[in-house]
Amino acid sequence: MSGANAQRLLDDVEAFCQEIRPVEELCYVEHRYNDQLIPLAKKHGLLGMIVPTEYGGRGSDTVTYARALARIGREGTGVRTFFSGHTSIGEYPILTWGNDEQKRRYLPGACTGEKVCAFGLTEPEAGSNPLEMQSTYERRGDRFILNGVKYLISNGGIATTIVTFAYPKGGGRVSAFILDTATPGFAAEDLTAKMGMPTANTAMFEMTDCAVPAANLLGEEGAGFRIAMGTLVSGRISVASGCLGVIEDCLLEACNYAKERHQHGKAIARHQLVQEHIAAIEMHRIASESLVLRAAEAKDASTREPKNPELTARADILAAQAKMFAANASWDAADRAVQVYGGRGWSTLYRPGRHLQDTRVCRIYEGTDEILKLKIAASVLGKEYEAFK
Repeated sequence: MSGANAQRLLDDVEAFCQEIRPVEELCYVEHRYNDQLIPLAKKHGLLGMIVPTEYGGRGSDTVTYARALARIGREGTGVRTFFSGHTSIGEYPILTWGNDEQKRRYLPGACTGEKVCAFGLTEPEAGSNPLEMQSTYERRGDRFILNGVKYLISNGGIATTIVTFAYPKGGGRVSAFILDTATPGFAAEDLTAKMGMPTANTAMFEMTDCAVPAANLLGEEGAGFRIAMGTLVSGRISVASGCLGVIEDCLLEACNYAKERHQHGKAIARHQLVQEHIAAIEMHRIASESLVLRAAEAKDASTREPKNPELTARADILAAQAKMFAANASWDAADRAVQVYGGRGWSTLYRPGRHLQDTRVCRIYEGTDEILKLKIAASVLGKEYEAFK
C-alpha cells in the first residue's frame, strides 16, 4: 500500500473515530448494541480495509491495518472487536482461501456493508481445542448439510455471512464453509450477559440441517483446521493492535486526569506513586507497539511469499507473542488508569472503567493466555516438546 493511500485510510479511520465516540459512550452507558457502528464504518469506507481494490476494498497491508485498529481500539474493545470479526477473521479467510467466484460473490458486499461477516469456530465444548468441536456435515448431492452449535461468536447475531467449521459425519477431518445466515435451519441468539463490551454483538447460533451449496466449501475438503489456524494469525494481530489502542487511551486519560485532579495541595500527577502508574502504562505502550509492528511486518512478509514455511511460522509465533503481551498489558494499563482516577475510576461513566471491563476478554478469545504460553514455549524448546503433541 502506498504511503499516500495508507495515510488516506488512517485519516478516514480518525474521522470515523471522532464520529463514533459520542455514540459509543451513550450506548455503553445505556448498555445496548451500537447500531451506528456499521453505518459510520460504511460512510468512511472502513468495511474492507484489507480487501484488494479489485473486490471493492482499500487494499491495506497488515502494518497499516494494525495502525488503523490501534486507533479504533482507543474507542473501545467492542468497537474494535466488530472489525476483527468482520475483517480480520471474516473477510480474511475468504480472501485467502476462497476461489475467485467466492471472492466476487462475498467480498464486494462485505466492503459496502451489504454483507456482515463473522467466524464460527468456538463451540460450548470446544474452545482452546477446536478439534473437539461437535458440529458435523454430510454431502447430499450438490449440498453439504450442516448441524451443530457455535458459541460466543463476535458479530454472530448480525452477520449475513459466517465462515464456519464442521467434521464430516462418520469421521474425518474438519472442513470450512461459507454459511449464509438466511439459510433455513440457521438460528442465532444474542448473548448479553457479558462482563464487558455491551455495545458489541456476541451471539451463539445453531445449524439444524442447514443446506450449504457445494460451491460454498472454503478451500479443499478436510482443510478446515489449517484454515482456522491460519485465520487466527490475522485475528491475533488484530486483537494485539486493538489492545495497543486501549493502552494509548488509558495513558492519555490517566495523564490528563492526574494533571487536573488535586489532592494534598497539588496535582496528583506530582505524587510519585501516581507517576509509577504513568510510567508503567507508558512502558506497556512502547513494548506493545514494538511487538505489534513486528508481528504485522512478519505477516506482510509471509503474505508476499505464502509458500515460504519459515516466514509463515515466524508470523504465527510473533502474532501469538504480540497478542498475549498486549492483552495482558492492556488489562494492567486499564487497572492502573482506574487507580489513578480513584473513586471515579470505578464507574463506566469514565473511559478507564470501561476499558477495564472490556479488555479482560482479550486474554481469552483468539487464544487464551495459557494456550499462547504453551505455543511460545514450544517455539523455544522445539516442536518435540509441544504440550499437546
